[in-house]
Amino acid sequence: MSGNVPFLPYGRQTIDAEDIQTVVDVLRSDWLTTGPAVERFEADICAYTGASYGVAVSSGTAALHAAMFALNIGRGDEVIVTPMTFAASANCVLYQGGTPVFADVDAGTLLLDPAAVEAAITPRTKAIIAVDYAGQPCDWDRFRAIADKHRLALVADGCHALGATYKDRHVGTLADITVFSFHPVKHITTGEGGMAVTNDAALAARMRAFRGHGITTTASQREKSGAWFYEMTELGYNYRITDFQCALGSSQLKKLDGWIEKRNQLAQAYDAALAGSAVRPLTKREDIRHAYHLYVVRTPEREAVFNRLRAQGIGANVHYVPVHLHPYYQNLGYKKGICPLAEAAYEDILTLPLWPGMGVEDVARVISAAVTE
Repeated sequence: MSGNVPFLPYGRQTIDAEDIQTVVDVLRSDWLTTGPAVERFEADICAYTGASYGVAVSSGTAALHAAMFALNIGRGDEVIVTPMTFAASANCVLYQGGTPVFADVDAGTLLLDPAAVEAAITPRTKAIIAVDYAGQPCDWDRFRAIADKHRLALVADGCHALGATYKDRHVGTLADITVFSFHPVKHITTGEGGMAVTNDAALAARMRAFRGHGITTTASQREKSGAWFYEMTELGYNYRITDFQCALGSSQLKKLDGWIEKRNQLAQAYDAALAGSAVRPLTKREDIRHAYHLYVVRTPEREAVFNRLRAQGIGANVHYVPVHLHPYYQNLGYKKGICPLAEAAYEDILTLPLWPGMGVEDVARVISAAVTE
């Protein structure tokens, strides 16, 4: 890599003066946690997505765990998940004592395959967790039909897909519970943070208690009512998020649609530049707005392309090692070969940089390193 060329990460946050001032204002306020900025951020995400209730938590993983708790997943229960995701999408089932069951993906999109899900259902199946991989929504109508037919709960892991739409409906309204992540590489950030949204008041109440040790009220609620008494009714966790994090999230959310548009423009530039090459983008569905959290390609020379990119200061990455191939899951008894399409994809997928602060000149730099004549 030449000395003066800056490193280009695969993703990063975009923070401006308005974001910083919003956080500073909360730091100077009376409430740093469980205060009004948390409720405001929840309301802002609900207004954006169309969901009725939001529960802000400390991470996307915490949101997944809260969802499994709210759905009463426990020992003996099976939950069908995709292998092509970050490990948290399956770990949340283990946290509750349940059993993740991996179903294979569609070879073109790498989204969870509805037919594979239906084939994996047993009398012990209690829920489906489908992931909007890379920011592309799944076939939610098919998953809804399968869930209703078999009386299963349906969870959307939308951690890649805030701002995406499926048949003109926002991710956040397509499943019983949808979870989002606000990690710095995601569409908006709170530093660390996540949220679960739902239209079910009872599920929301259980998740809200779960994030605060299973206690039925928060400190700010007791302050407003002038009461001190509280009760712990279930065994919860400390998954609270701070007010200054949520203030940052609300500020960032105002810019989300513009950032999604920029991500799509960069993706289109990649698509055009890669046409006819051995580096192939994933298939894109026709009935969605892609959020492009990740721009994933497939190439039979993945290691060579990765090494060229890294040598030139370009932060290519791989998303993901299929969850069931991780040593922890292998030690649990999961075997290679149970999801052949996901396993084959893992051998040749590569994530190219894509985030709103990039320009078309950055895309050209990536293409120059990735594609050889």
